[in-house]
Amino acid sequence: MKRILLSLLVLAVIIGGVYWYVATEKFSDTTERKAAYTVNALDFIKEFLANDSAANAKYREKIVTINGTISALESPDTATVNVKFIDPPTGSYIIFAFQDTHLSEGKGLKVGDVVSIKGSCSGGVYSDILEVTKIDFKRAALNK
Repeated sequence: MKRILLSLLVLAVIIGGVYWYVATEKFSDTTERKAAYTVNALDFIKEFLANDSAANAKYREKIVTINGTISALESPDTATVNVKFIDPPTGSYIIFAFQDTHLSEGKGLKVGDVVSIKGSCSGGVYSDILEVTKIDFKRAALNK
C-alpha cells in the first residue's frame, strides 16, 4: 500500500511540474523572431477559404508577417487592441491582438493605415452561423 501511495505522490509531483512549466512558459518577443512566412492579407484569407485544413497545417503556431490595409480596430478593454484585415466580398477576416509591450503600437494605428504586422498564427476557423472565416493571431507586433 505504501508503494502505491508513494508512486501516486511521485506521479502527482511530475504532473504538477509539467503543468507549472507549461503555464509559466515565456515566449521571446515577436519582433525578435524571424517570420516563417510573409504574405498579403487578402491572399492569406483566400488561402484559408480555399482549404482551411491545409492552411491551418501550414501556418498554425508559426510566426507570420501579414501586409495589408487595416479594415477595423477594436479595443475590448484597456489592455488590448485588436487590428483586423477584412476581405470585403466574404466578410472573412484576420485579427491581431496587440497586448503588453506592443500595446502602444496598436493604439497608434488607424483604419486605412497600410501596415506590416508579425504575430503567432493561432489558426483559422469557419463559423457556420456568421458564414465567415476568422483567423486569429496572438503576440502581435508591428514589423519594422
